Amino acid sequence: MVGLGNPGSKYAHTRHNVGYLVADKLSASDFLILLPDKFMNRSGVVLKAFLKKHPKIELKDVYVVHDDLDIELGKYKLTFGKGPKVHNGLKSIYEQLGTKDFWHMRVGIDSDRGDKTPEEFVLSSFRPEERERINTVIDEVVLWLSRNL
Repeated sequence: MVGLGNPGSKYAHTRHNVGYLVADKLSASDFLILLPDKFMNRSGVVLKAFLKKHPKIELKDVYVVHDDLDIELGKYKLTFGKGPKVHNGLKSIYEQLGTKDFWHMRVGIDSDRGDKTPEEFVLSSFRPEERERINTVIDEVVLWLSRNL
């Protein structure tokens, strides 16, 4: 399981760090969890190096958990070989691996953006009224991963 996010306390509770938040909840399990320690747009470099060190891990067994602006806050979707229209972490992975053929656990973060650009919105924190919804969906994703992997 690969949790996408940005390193550092500045980004810890932003929408873009949903993958890290899921990984944090899964950390007590027996999963092999990778948290790229580079910024989102360098995630592919980290995953490629990891897979090179672990050649027995096949891409069909890799689950990348990430935020998705194409999905409503509080929902999630599991797809194989398909992610959101735009996502710099996934773009990096696609470029480095030369494929999209892995599992995408797409966690919805879309809600009222106000006047924020998509880039500003994904780097913003969840509003207090959104926290319960995101915590619930994170719990659902963790439960799904725990039961199915």
